[in-house]
Amino acid sequence: MPVDLPNVYSRTGGVLLGQRSQDRQNYRVTELQGWCRKLGMYVNPRPKFMCPNAELASCLVIAADLQGLAVLPLYKAILRAEWVEERDISAEETLRDVLDDQDLDSTTLLSRAKAAEIVQRYRKYTDQAVSAGVFGSPSYVYRGELFWGQDRLDMLEEAIAGA
Repeated sequence: MPVDLPNVYSRTGGVLLGQRSQDRQNYRVTELQGWCRKLGMYVNPRPKFMCPNAELASCLVIAADLQGLAVLPLYKAILRAEWVEERDISAEETLRDVLDDQDLDSTTLLSRAKAAEIVQRYRKYTDQAVSAGVFGSPSYVYRGELFWGQDRLDMLEEAIAGA
């Protein structure tokens, strides 16, 4: 569920990246570089458009999901645009290009993503995340148990396998 992460942080005592100490910001870059080596992938830990307003992008994913479209490729394309291609995902033009590249109807999806009921659902997902104990990203909740951080994916996998 896409959530408004700055809103989650403000409600749970988190600190936005740009407001963290320089030591924490530096460690975040080191950690991302380590994960990239481990996973054999590339992301820019300091993208040109860092921490953009992701509301429209998040609402696009919600709108696509409600239309029964495959959201994983769209979600990955949006993240790739920010973290690899140095594009501003808060810009409607960027999102239109991403949708077009995914062979999705950009006009319809962008219109739908701006609809009040989609924005309301985005707010609802944020409220549900906070109610479930989410305080950062990435977070996963499985059967009421919170798993925070990519280094907890093994634990999540074990919980699912054991269910």
